[in-house]
Amino acid sequence: MSDNTHQNPQPVPFRGGGFRPQRIRGVGLAVFILLIAFVEWGTRVGFISNLTLPRPSAVFATFQDLIETGMLWKHLLPSLSRLAVGAALGVTVGVGVGVLIGLFSLIRAGLVPLVAALFPIPKIALLPLFVIWFGIDEGSKYALIALGTFTPTVVATYGAVDNVDRTLIRMGQSFGLGWFSIVRKIVLPGALPGILSGLRVSIAIGIILLVAAEMLGAQYGIGAYILEAGSLYDLERLFAGVVILSGLGVLTSGLIGWIERRVLAWRV
Repeated sequence: MSDNTHQNPQPVPFRGGGFRPQRIRGVGLAVFILLIAFVEWGTRVGFISNLTLPRPSAVFATFQDLIETGMLWKHLLPSLSRLAVGAALGVTVGVGVGVLIGLFSLIRAGLVPLVAALFPIPKIALLPLFVIWFGIDEGSKYALIALGTFTPTVVATYGAVDNVDRTLIRMGQSFGLGWFSIVRKIVLPGALPGILSGLRVSIAIGIILLVAAEMLGAQYGIGAYILEAGSLYDLERLFAGVVILSGLGVLTSGLIGWIERRVLAWRV
């Protein structure tokens, strides 16, 4: 029996995956479809009041009408433009400042207290001030989104730089790598996962602030559309706007996930 055991060893399952998440396609979509089906059923049989939630089919019809009349793009394109400009400013400056804080002690001592003071301030509360400074047009909206995405990006970036394995840095120094080479080849690649994770939070905050900014002094935009629907208590239009925002969040998260898979393939 022992000879047979040696000749036909039992396979040992691999247990070194390190809890690496596996992509399982279709589960999220199935959960979403089941939730929508439950709400549709509940509103039709009276289990859920139509004054509380509209029928998903009615929301879909409203969304389809937005597409057919062209109003979807009339509201969506200005919102995308504001989000892109504001978030690009906030994220770009935030990553730069966060890297500087992570690398230089003097800059850390000077800027971390300032960032800590700005971070907990509700940025929506600053909108009237930005309107006074930059006017009621696009400038105040860009500034609000930029500030809202700046502070979480800074915190995520210098935290990611701090978490880079110092053993790798010492190893690079022992091999004679210069300062710029260590930053470019070790620090930035090591910090990139944390930076991209923080970017998800920053963009989500940017979308929230986008809606708030468009509710003040904007004729077109998803926020203006939702405000108008809410003032008329038109739940179908209001939820259609919410669906658009939800889709925008899913698309931006998917884009960041695509970037992660491309630039962080070395983590596999």
